[in-house]
Amino acid sequence: MDKHSKRYRNAVKVADLAKEYPLKEAVDILAKFPKAKFDETVELSFRLGVDGASGDQNVRGTTPLPNGSGKKVRVLVFTDNPAAALAAGADTAGLADVMQKINEGWLDFDVAIATTEAMKTVRTLARVLGPKGLMPNPKSGTVTDDIVAGIKAVKAGRVEFKMDKTANLGVGVGKRSFTAEQIFENAAAVLEAVGKAKPASFSGQYIKNVVLSSSMSPGVKIAATEFSKY
Repeated sequence: MDKHSKRYRNAVKVADLAKEYPLKEAVDILAKFPKAKFDETVELSFRLGVDGASGDQNVRGTTPLPNGSGKKVRVLVFTDNPAAALAAGADTAGLADVMQKINEGWLDFDVAIATTEAMKTVRTLARVLGPKGLMPNPKSGTVTDDIVAGIKAVKAGRVEFKMDKTANLGVGVGKRSFTAEQIFENAAAVLEAVGKAKPASFSGQYIKNVVLSSSMSPGVKIAATEFSKY
């Protein structure tokens, strides 16, 4: 017999975790779960039907969160004009000097943005930043010459999502300290963004299942009616 934690046993008193729920109801259920002693991250986890090993079926993208992510995002900007980037809100900015620090093991940032010109040099960091999901990429809006807008979007709560090799995808949609309405709005935005990121070459059931959870909670299954149109 499986042994569940006290937190899980208390959670199942709130709802039947074997059932599926509309997104809004799932958010309300999550809000009733016992909370941890820290402000947990709330996440939507997707199981996709695409082939994770097929390059033309890769799923990735970005979306703004209507209510922000609740997380302080440390932004690094690769640029020949670090003063302007720092004035625009970047936490770190530079090019050759910053690249040297990264090659020496420094990775104290959450998002990296690069200008088009700087990217010609930054590409040499692909083996370091790529596996950690920190490489600037035009598709995610992190290679741009409008540094002010790029920093503002990231700081305001734009999230990036990328499917792993097993066709799973997780996206943070806020914090437990958010109101249920704030989490619902953020989760709805992410659900739509992932749905619209369906590869053009794919036919079949794109989203197999979606689960809403927080860092220390069990998952609440989302009803297929919420994503079947994708």
